[in-house]
Amino acid sequence: MYDVLNIIAYIVLLNIFVTISEVLYTYEDIKLCKGYEMTTVNTLKTVFLITLMTVLLVFIGNLIGGKTGMIIALVFAVGMNFFSYWFSDKIVLKMYKAEEVNEATNPRLYTIVRNLATRAGLPMPKVYIIMSGTPNAFATGRNKNHAAVAVTNTLMNMLDDDELAGVIGHELAHIYGKDILIGTIVAMMAGTIMTIVDIFQWSMILGGGNSDDEEGGNPLGFIGSIAMIILAPLAATLIQMAVSRSREYIADQRGAQFCGNPRALASALHKIAYGVEMHPMVEAKPATAHMFIANPFAGQKMMSLFSTHPPIDDRIEKLMSMASTRSGRAY
Repeated sequence: MYDVLNIIAYIVLLNIFVTISEVLYTYEDIKLCKGYEMTTVNTLKTVFLITLMTVLLVFIGNLIGGKTGMIIALVFAVGMNFFSYWFSDKIVLKMYKAEEVNEATNPRLYTIVRNLATRAGLPMPKVYIIMSGTPNAFATGRNKNHAAVAVTNTLMNMLDDDELAGVIGHELAHIYGKDILIGTIVAMMAGTIMTIVDIFQWSMILGGGNSDDEEGGNPLGFIGSIAMIILAPLAATLIQMAVSRSREYIADQRGAQFCGNPRALASALHKIAYGVEMHPMVEAKPATAHMFIANPFAGQKMMSLFSTHPPIDDRIEKLMSMASTRSGRAY
């Protein structure tokens, strides 16, 4: 137990350092957007939730296999994160059959992305179009130098240039804020927890479990094991969703600053929400739903606790409040 507490303490200290760094990193954004008090809160919430996810992973590994199980769980998580860091963008783009475009093949979209990337001080990302009957968009990539922005053809047809710029600004804000990496890490950690619990579940079914408290046995007992099998994946999923929701508010704020028009982004979100409700994205996968600017599935009036995105109405209200308290000038 002493070793577990030591590792958890190191994790907490590391994330305190990350928290301080992230607050300093977003300080200029906070000053530029005094009416958007959610920025600091959401930054702190994100780091807290990632800390909680890491502690949960270590705790589960320790319960299942003691110190050895704890180390295996961490190594497994690092390995999955390494793979996702290098290859997740290619996998997602291929999953949605995204086609890369350039200035010659789609001058309208490419020009908007280039202008906003320049304004945001970001390298030009690759630009993709997804053929889909649903209006939506997402950003992917391992860092700002290896990033991509993808939009659906329906989104381009539905929005005017100002609204499209608002959406692109939002996606560039995810790149600017390292949200792609954060989302990937949290998603892979959640997947690791679910995989470990799944292996543990099958070991119990096949008779590999042991209810003894002896070293190497299962310290949870039968009832505790069942409770962990049910609750651990649920907790991991809820943490993943909470991280995604907190980052959306920050991306809205930064995206509005990049495009210089909070009202245009608010209008775009309204149209996207209506479009998704009328034509849900049938090809979307639950594992990637958090990447889109709006939940690609219909029925967002479900309990907000289980949603990967904040309520659209709430996001629109904050953007309109931002527009009314400041002119929305880009920096």
